[in-house]
Amino acid sequence: MLASSVGCGSSSSGPTMGPSGGTGNGTPVSIVPGSSSLTTTAYAPNPVNVAPGSTVTWTNNDTTSHTSTANDGAWDSGSIPPGGSFSRMFPNAGTFTYRCTIHPGMIGTVNVQ
Repeated sequence: MLASSVGCGSSSSGPTMGPSGGTGNGTPVSIVPGSSSLTTTAYAPNPVNVAPGSTVTWTNNDTTSHTSTANDGAWDSGSIPPGGSFSRMFPNAGTFTYRCTIHPGMIGTVNVQ
């Protein structure tokens, strides 16, 4: 089972490239403004539902950095700066939970079916 988490971090410039090898592609998930004080509504949509082989792209629409980090450690985006994005391909069916490592109250789920 893979999990994905978006976490908060220090500010940096430029997008973070994910294991999919690209940025800004795939099913979009927004890290919403003010997300560091939110929980299950920090990501929109949440949960996100995709087919196996799909790529999910988290875009940071907040004013502080965040990360996408799998609860099981399967991936970690590193710091996603404001305006940056991170993409991850999900090859297999399953439910994948994630969080922001800097703001652990921020939680999300990717359902691959």
